[in-house]
Amino acid sequence: ISLQRLMQPEAKTNRTAVTEFILLGLVETDNLQPMVFVLFLFAYLVTVGGNLSILAAILVEPKLHTPMYFFLGNLSALDIGCITVTVPAMLGRLLSHKRTVPYAGCLSQLFFFHLLAGMDCFLLTAMAYDRFLAICRPLTYSTRMSQTVQRILVVVPWACAFTNALTHTIALTTLNFCGPCEVNHFYCDLPQLFQLSCSSTRLNELLLFGVGFIMAGTPVVLIISSYIHVAAAVLRIRSAEGRKKAFSTCGSHLTVVCLFYGTGMFNYMRLGSEEASDKDKGVGVFNTVINPMLNPLIYSLRNPDVQGALWRVLVGRRSLT
Repeated sequence: ISLQRLMQPEAKTNRTAVTEFILLGLVETDNLQPMVFVLFLFAYLVTVGGNLSILAAILVEPKLHTPMYFFLGNLSALDIGCITVTVPAMLGRLLSHKRTVPYAGCLSQLFFFHLLAGMDCFLLTAMAYDRFLAICRPLTYSTRMSQTVQRILVVVPWACAFTNALTHTIALTTLNFCGPCEVNHFYCDLPQLFQLSCSSTRLNELLLFGVGFIMAGTPVVLIISSYIHVAAAVLRIRSAEGRKKAFSTCGSHLTVVCLFYGTGMFNYMRLGSEEASDKDKGVGVFNTVINPMLNPLIYSLRNPDVQGALWRVLVGRRSLT
């Protein structure tokens, strides 16, 4: 007992012993790292270019100055932010062959990642609500989805996402990290950091589940209920062309929702499994790289208005309408 008491002060000082983490990255084989660098640099440039093109099309095309495209523009900005939080830092480590990241840098990356991911949850819900009003309440759509309402549906989610990210970041600072400091991932995230803590993470995991249920569960329920009403309204449309157009605009959004929530639930709803770390890397790539890269493609492929606007942006001509 006396030996344990003597070691306790030392354990407390060990709390600050870990001043940096080592991110093991996607691959540990040196021969594969140049290929990973090229692939992720290409993915980053394609993602940023694709989402900037969507933003440019929405800004310069008067036909796209509607609530639906206002939210789509915000989603494109989020996608750029999400991939920028993780990939450039990873590319820098691959170039410098330095895998360490400072403790404060790790917390910053964690904060911004959860800020943007949380905002994604709410923004996808706002987009579902917009489709619900447009299809189910067309006569009152312009008043119910005014510019003031649009701003509220963006500002309030930013406040909620900020609170969520700050809560998890502050909660993480209460944990003791006394080694090992190797993170089996290519960016800092909660499940991997929980595994490195030498103090109990039970409260942190309960917080992640509880807040996650509110942040993700509530939007999922609202999105599903919105689309049940939308599906019922679309099936009542007599025109086959009208049904096709309605399903087309909703189909793109539903695809993005399924990809986002599917990978997110896989990543955060099964904490405590060390063997799942390699799978987590694949899910992490999907969350931070594949999803943001696919979103412009999904929305432009099934939308002739966006296709036309993108073409006019590329050739430098604006619509006359």
